[in-house]
Amino acid sequence: MDIAVIGSNMVDLITYTNVMPKAGETLEAPEFALGCGGKGANQAVAAAKLGAKVMMVSKVGEDLFAENTVDNLRQYGVDTQHVTVAPGTSSGVAPIFVDDQSQNRILIIKGANAMLAPADIDAAAESLKACRLIVLQLEIPLPTVYYAIDFARKHGIKVILNPAPAVAGLDIAYACQCDFFMPNETELEILTGLPVATEDDVLRAGRVLLGHGLKNLVITLGSRGSLWMQGDEVYRVKPTPVQAVDTSGAGDAFIGCFAHSLIEQGDIARAMQAASAYAACSVTQKGTQRSYPDADTFHRFLTA
Repeated sequence: MDIAVIGSNMVDLITYTNVMPKAGETLEAPEFALGCGGKGANQAVAAAKLGAKVMMVSKVGEDLFAENTVDNLRQYGVDTQHVTVAPGTSSGVAPIFVDDQSQNRILIIKGANAMLAPADIDAAAESLKACRLIVLQLEIPLPTVYYAIDFARKHGIKVILNPAPAVAGLDIAYACQCDFFMPNETELEILTGLPVATEDDVLRAGRVLLGHGLKNLVITLGSRGSLWMQGDEVYRVKPTPVQAVDTSGAGDAFIGCFAHSLIEQGDIARAMQAASAYAACSVTQKGTQRSYPDADTFHRFLTA
C-alpha cells in the first residue's frame, strides 16, 4: 500500500444559490446535489483517482448514509477494510452552500468521525505498517491524530498533517514530528493569530510556525497559488488560471495529488506544481470527489 488516510468521511449536502439568505430570510435556491466528502475521504479519493494504492481508516454511522459512503470509496479504488461502523451514531454530514461567485460556506456535523479512536489505529496496525505515507486532518479527535503521529514515527512512516479545520489548541510539538504541515491561509491565520492578507503577511506567519521546528510548511493560498517554506527557503507555485465553477474540496484535491506525486516521484517541488494544477482542474467542475480528475483526464488538462 502507498498511502493511508486516517480521517473523516462526510455526506455533502450541496446547495447552489445566487445569493446567501439573511438572518430569518427564506430563499429559493436553483440547484441541490448530494455527494460524498469529508477531508479524509476527499484526499484518499484524489490520490486513488491518480493511481495511488490508498487505504482508509475511518468511521461511518449506523444510518442510511454508511453503505453509500463505503461503496463510494470502493468505487474509486480506496481500500475500505478499516472503515468501520460506530453503533448508535449518525454518519458525518457537511451542508455546503456555494454562491454565484463559486465561493463556499460549509458546516460540519462530525457524527461517527468523532468516534475514531486510537484503538482503530491499533486494529489497522499491520496494514498501516505496510504504507509509505500517512495523511491526517483534524475532523477526527486530536488524541487519535496524536496517536497516529506517534505510530508513524515509531514505524518510520512519513506523515502529512493538514490542520483542517484549524484548532487553536493544536499541539505544535506533534506538528513538528510530521514531515509536512499543510494549512491553507485561513488555517494559518487561526493557528498564528496573525493576518494573511498579503504574501508578506503569509511569510511572516509561516516563519512563526517554522520557528517552532516544523520541517516543511506548505501553505495553500487558493487563487494566489501556494508556498513551500523550509528553513529560510521559500518556493512559490503560481496558480493555474481557470474559470472556477465550485471551489469545494480544492484544498483536499491539492493534498491528495501532492501525496500521490510525492510517493511516485519523491520531489517536493514537482509535487507542489502537480497539486496546484490538479486543484485548479477540480474547481472547473461542480462537487468535491466527483470533480477530481482521474490520471487520464488530468493529463489532458495539463497538455491542453
